[in-house]
Amino acid sequence: MIARMVQTILFVVVAAIVGTVLYWYIDIIHRGGVVMIPIVMCSIFAVAIAIERFVYFFGTGPDTDQFIVQLRSHVQSGHWQEIEALCQNTKGSVARVTHAGLSVRERQALEIERVMEEAAREELPLVERHHRWLATLAQTATLLGLLGTVTGMVNAFQVIQSKATLTNPVNPADLAGGIWEALITTVAGLEVAIPTILVYNYFVGRSVEVQSQIERVAGIVAHWRRS
Repeated sequence: MIARMVQTILFVVVAAIVGTVLYWYIDIIHRGGVVMIPIVMCSIFAVAIAIERFVYFFGTGPDTDQFIVQLRSHVQSGHWQEIEALCQNTKGSVARVTHAGLSVRERQALEIERVMEEAAREELPLVERHHRWLATLAQTATLLGLLGTVTGMVNAFQVIQSKATLTNPVNPADLAGGIWEALITTVAGLEVAIPTILVYNYFVGRSVEVQSQIERVAGIVAHWRRS
């Protein structure tokens, strides 16, 4: 737990450093004002989580549907050694839950279902890991873009007020800085939020799919024991 907190803090610090460096060295980001720093941080977090989730879902080896087809065939034939090898050679939550159920296959069907349910409860947090963070980052990026819009307009009106106090005419160039800030932060916030929410919805769909696959393998094993 402590190690994970340390890793999170270090990642936040690195993201803040990267955001600050980009703010000072990239003109378009600098024009958006300091609000661009947390927006850049949100984009870094979102990309890192998306990569981790893609590796998790696509690094599980053989196709899970094919795994289920082979499992059903082996269960019907009673080829337990083949099933054991199949589960050991297949990565992912579905294979681990299946292995947990088959390890107690000599027990009653209700006991097998209970063991598989416990294994599924342990796996689902891994399947749904960081999904809430993606939703939070999408919402935060949108709100930060809105905040930048407001601060940009505030800066523009401050310029108008200062010019009026000095009885100097206001020209468009005087307002450009505030308008730049307002528009850039709005665009940047949406550019981070839109792909992030799309990725979030995709992974939520994948999580639901994995839960459905776990239910299918549980049904296969339980049905075999009852027959």
